[in-house]
Amino acid sequence: MFDNLVESKPKRARSVKETAFSVLLHVVLVYAAVKATAGAAETLNKVLTDTTVVFLEPPKAPPPPEPPKTVVITANPPPQGFQTVIPPAEIPTVIPPINPNERFDPKDFTGKGVEGGIATGVVGGTGPVPTAGEVFLAAEVDQVPTVVSMALPRYPPVMQSAGIPGRVEMRFVVDTLGKVEEGSLQVVQSTHKAFEEPAREALLKAVFKPGRSRGKAVRVLVQQAISFKPGQ
Repeated sequence: MFDNLVESKPKRARSVKETAFSVLLHVVLVYAAVKATAGAAETLNKVLTDTTVVFLEPPKAPPPPEPPKTVVITANPPPQGFQTVIPPAEIPTVIPPINPNERFDPKDFTGKGVEGGIATGVVGGTGPVPTAGEVFLAAEVDQVPTVVSMALPRYPPVMQSAGIPGRVEMRFVVDTLGKVEEGSLQVVQSTHKAFEEPAREALLKAVFKPGRSRGKAVRVLVQQAISFKPGQ
């Protein structure tokens, strides 16, 4: 239809300035991108470096409160005063065993205060004077212990079949309830070893009326003989 093609409009060639400006713009953009990427990498590195796992210990429990202090107040304290020494009516012929629980405080014998009291008492107090650790001799008390009930001791079969009598002398302490203190039992003398254990058994089962001093029951050192007779 047409012998000649319509020629497209030819493109204008860029000038040197435009080319230089384009190259410079690309260089600036690439440089900016590189710097931005480097800054982001550095920031990420700092974040990773500063990220440290820290395990926090749970808070310690507060210490338990101190228990309240117990203050013992004696409602009826013993009187403040002194003890008196009562000389025995008869001089003892034997030396009593040493009792480590026996209480003796020189301050209780100063002669100051009320007679029958103790140095650690209270002025005007009317309570009982503690005597749990004291052991009196029979000659030192107003009323000596007496037997209320005591069964016949067990007779050793060998001695009984042979018709041999026996006797055991024992020393012991009768407490304020009228019972023999087991740890205080001592054999003073015996005719034969076979009789000693039965005598001990009989005394431990026995009941005494406790000794008394100034109207109060006290522990008293007693010496008593147990006899074994054939046919009893």
